[in-house]
Amino acid sequence: MVANRVPVLRARWLTQTFLSWPYPPATVQALLPRGLVVDEFEGAAWVTFTPFLMADVRVLGLPALPTFAETNLRTYARGGDAVWFLSLDVTCPLLLAGRTLGVPYHLADLRVSVTGDTVTYTGARRTGDAGYRLVVRPGAPAGPTELDGWLTSRWRAYSRRLGRLWETPVGHEPWSPAGVSVAALEQTVTRAAGLPAPRGEPVALFSRSVDHAWVGASRPVRSPTPPNPRQGGRT
Repeated sequence: MVANRVPVLRARWLTQTFLSWPYPPATVQALLPRGLVVDEFEGAAWVTFTPFLMADVRVLGLPALPTFAETNLRTYARGGDAVWFLSLDVTCPLLLAGRTLGVPYHLADLRVSVTGDTVTYTGARRTGDAGYRLVVRPGAPAGPTELDGWLTSRWRAYSRRLGRLWETPVGHEPWSPAGVSVAALEQTVTRAAGLPAPRGEPVALFSRSVDHAWVGASRPVRSPTPPNPRQGGRT
């Protein structure tokens, strides 16, 4: 885990679904910038689509922002259990300031609704044709598998700006995963990111609440990630 630095943003993550698919490593590597090497689990790269709500968002001690929806598409890079965001769709225009550090934020119309035991997520990016509709039914809490932990226990995010890699530390309390069944899924977010359509059923997880999450200040990366091969799962 990244050493705890002074947070610049604190938040709660609510009603979050993770849908993850395996891809050939070369397919995902082609989308990463120079200096990053795709991380692998049992010989596959993974891409995760995750819609959720951001609540109690506070930036540097300012008053909390109203709850808003976010959806990100991410993959995984070597070096400190890291993520690389292929896209981040948000309803809050203030987060578009993250573009100054090369973070691919997009303004979108997003909605999360809960009816009985069903959660429905919908989204449409305001520019381009990326969008989705996802309906899930969360199940009972379950202990995470090794793959579940590999996909969700990530402690920094990389971005690229002005020809340099930047890293942003991320922290959160332990999360309590639950199983979830996917009742409906239509999406063009992976295509908009330059990926072929995912094949097969996703690895699906659900989290009702992570109440203590934080993001630290970004800083330039001093050296690129070494391209050492990974074998099997997490090491």
